[in-house]
Amino acid sequence: MRKTLVFAFVLLAFQTFGQQQGSAHSGSDQFWEQLKTHCGKSYEGALTSATPNDTFTGKKLVMHVRSCDEENVIRIPFFVGDDRSRTWVLTKRDNGTIELKHDHRHEDGSPDKVTMYGGTSPNTGSAKLQYFPADQETTDLIDYAATNVWWITLDENSFSYNLRRVVNDNHFSVKFDLTEEVDTPAAPWGAE
Repeated sequence: MRKTLVFAFVLLAFQTFGQQQGSAHSGSDQFWEQLKTHCGKSYEGALTSATPNDTFTGKKLVMHVRSCDEENVIRIPFFVGDDRSRTWVLTKRDNGTIELKHDHRHEDGSPDKVTMYGGTSPNTGSAKLQYFPADQETTDLIDYAATNVWWITLDENSFSYNLRRVVNDNHFSVKFDLTEEVDTPAAPWGAE
């Protein structure tokens, strides 16, 4: 019961934060335009919170805002050391919401059996925060991920990617410094 109340409070806080907007443009529009200013750039990050089964500690973490196409899709490969298997795929929908999917590939470019999971923001969020509760496709693919909530924060100095599974206290977070570009790694596995 306590975890359910905490989850409800977290979602309410995200929705309230997402509804606080200071201009005529929706939060998702502002977030999207700000993220697009980083297209083509790469940034190094650091873990700010890790899960007990963490395999990222001690590895170089780099994000590359690789493509921002006219179809309202932004692809952000996330490199963990030499592992180029992960790409965050953000898609802006006509209703103002944003979808987050995780594209996982093998070194030969073929899709991993666990790929394209994620969720869609339930509202337009804010210019600095978008969150994504797990969708039905994710639940069908990874039953234990049904309670996942991902969120991305963005401001002029930083980008963070976060994951919490509501049924436990584990939280994963990596924060990237947007004030200093780094060399772009090789293309992610499976990139055209």
